Amino acid sequence: MISANDLSPAELAALLHFHADAGVEWLLEEEAIDRFAEFEAMKAARRPATQAQQQRPVAGESLTPKERSVPGERQTPPRPGTASLRSAAPAERAASGPQPAIPDGEAVQQARFAAESARSLSELKTAIEAFNGCNLKHSARSTIFASGDAESGIMVIGSAPGAEDDREGVPFSGKSGQLFDKMLAAIGLTRSAILLTQVIPWRPPGNRAPSAAEMDICRPFIERQIALAEPKAILLLGNFSARFFFGENDTIHGLRGRWKGIAVADCVIPAIASLHPQDLLTAPVNKRLAWNDLLAFQAKLKSLSLLRN
Repeated sequence: MISANDLSPAELAALLHFHADAGVEWLLEEEAIDRFAEFEAMKAARRPATQAQQQRPVAGESLTPKERSVPGERQTPPRPGTASLRSAAPAERAASGPQPAIPDGEAVQQARFAAESARSLSELKTAIEAFNGCNLKHSARSTIFASGDAESGIMVIGSAPGAEDDREGVPFSGKSGQLFDKMLAAIGLTRSAILLTQVIPWRPPGNRAPSAAEMDICRPFIERQIALAEPKAILLLGNFSARFFFGENDTIHGLRGRWKGIAVADCVIPAIASLHPQDLLTAPVNKRLAWNDLLAFQAKLKSLSLLRN
């Protein structure tokens, strides 16, 4: 194992960034501990006790059925349905593993009930913060909720919080947030002049893609945000958010730049997708595509009298 004292400042910074991107954000011990060796030692210590317990007869059953039987006496088979739990193989019981506290289907129902019960964005924020049915919440530091002007009629929806968002508790933080602010300014908007939110309110560990179950659980919350805000136009940023709302599996390059309707409650809201600021930081050559999408979004806002000429 390489000591941190042997690393140069640049190497140490690169290592810390690697761990941060992987979802490791703090250390629990001052010295590194070999958990694998610790686990093997624990297994070895438990093995003799486990073997002795398996060999020890259960009270009242010190003799096998064959030893208890009297020669010539007929053995009575056990009645159906009376098998003891001891007859189940321990390996089979262990293979099933611990069951989740809230099954996914029940969590979706709870999320839908909590979302529909909210009569305002503030009530919805409280409901999301109190909701514990999504595993993403247990690994995230912050719950990211909508911010900005809910009365503007303009809504921008990102995908899921990143590491910077989770640390700051604000959507579109860090370098991607700085680029996002420049994108808004280029078409005459600011964060305070729009309603900004994300599809998933909690950061997935290591910035992985949310699972299908996690998306189903979070869907009632984002749809309720849209229903309560009643935007006149929506800008979707990123591949995930575009697929989430458009119901297609194409890449962002195939989904961007085209207006489509998002059906929420009893309304159909026009929406256009574009590249996420993080995508533009990774591949700056795509900025021209995002600029065309922003111009289309600006033109729509002007036609709806949501943006001054």
